[in-house]
Amino acid sequence: MRLVNLCGIAALATFVIAGAAMPASNRGASVARPAGNPVVSYASEGALRQALERHPARVVRKLPALRVAELRPAGDAETFALELAREPGITHVERTSARHSRAEPSLVASPDTALQWQYAATHADQVPEAVAQAAAGITIAVIDTGADLAAPDLAAKTPRTYSVRTKRAGVKDLNGHGTFVASLAAGSTSNGDGVVGTSGEARLMVIQAADRQGLFTDLDEAAAIVYAVDHGARIINLSLGGPTTSTVERRAIAYAVAKGALLVAAVGNSSRGGNPVEYPAALLQPVGSRGIGGRGLSVGASTRSGARAPFSNTGTHISLAAPGEAVFGAVSASSSESRYPRVALPGSHSGLYGYANGTSFAAPQVSGAAALVWAANPALRADQVASILEHTASGRGKWNRELGYGILDVAAAVARAQAIGQQQLG
Repeated sequence: MRLVNLCGIAALATFVIAGAAMPASNRGASVARPAGNPVVSYASEGALRQALERHPARVVRKLPALRVAELRPAGDAETFALELAREPGITHVERTSARHSRAEPSLVASPDTALQWQYAATHADQVPEAVAQAAAGITIAVIDTGADLAAPDLAAKTPRTYSVRTKRAGVKDLNGHGTFVASLAAGSTSNGDGVVGTSGEARLMVIQAADRQGLFTDLDEAAAIVYAVDHGARIINLSLGGPTTSTVERRAIAYAVAKGALLVAAVGNSSRGGNPVEYPAALLQPVGSRGIGGRGLSVGASTRSGARAPFSNTGTHISLAAPGEAVFGAVSASSSESRYPRVALPGSHSGLYGYANGTSFAAPQVSGAAALVWAANPALRADQVASILEHTASGRGKWNRELGYGILDVAAAVARAQAIGQQQLG
């Protein structure tokens, strides 16, 4: 298990302790914070019970849907993990490791920067009103640092909320990352105030998995994915990443895909820092796939001019891109003003707003667009929604390692979904 990096702040290293049949490629380099508890993957409840009878430990948390449990042994964790890995029915024993968001430092707008330019740049402003309203039947889950529920565009959606950290409904966002992401994905289009999210009237689910520093583990990520799917989310936004993956993350993604959900992940902001492959993005669009197949969408960031944002990762696992440089969104009142500078929004009655950079903020625009595509044609499968978004992007079916299939075109994707629906009816 690893700590998860939100897709905008510098990534932390990850690490895994070897378990049964644990591939060496999953072992990270350095430790970003003290090693956490062993996390065990098991074949059955009986196998786990028998293993713990021989090697006692307290069960800190269990995800039965994934057959994963976090354990706290009384003695040395390293010895415990090695012994447990030899037990029948114990498939992997891994160690907690670090991650946080994928955002770059925020900035103050220059006088010539238009407010919320990204909305028009992706042609989200050209989506038919009927489709925007129909999106109310789709739920987007934002797995992040929580959200400021007093932000007018989020308050208008009366989102379902849950914290996997406290197991309660409170999701106060002391970091600010989650509020910004949620506003881009699902800020209300009908409340007459603040910013507009890409998804029309889609419902919003806010799941807090990170602490105020934006740090959390892949076990937190997995628990949040399971909660989202089990409570009706069709789209799951993951503006987070790190350079390794784990069994628990792979099981969580497989669980969501099997339930018909579409996962959207930020590809990472380390193009100028070695351009590493990052997960979970590379689980959704595998390395070497060049946009073919995949289990979701891996999203890069573009600039106002339509180029790749300089920080946005490149590679053979990029699905498409969306604006991620100097995008405008809602700011949490509890966030740091140095991290999220406030910018006045003319005509706004309440709320705080600002600009930020990162693939973290490109991904939620794609998540919002997916809700509109599904609203335009509810008969589509998740993989079909993903394919439509890719092939209507600015590359118009041509892929490259900088921007994947190109920059998101929301109106074109909705039109394609509607056309397919008419063909299905015909």
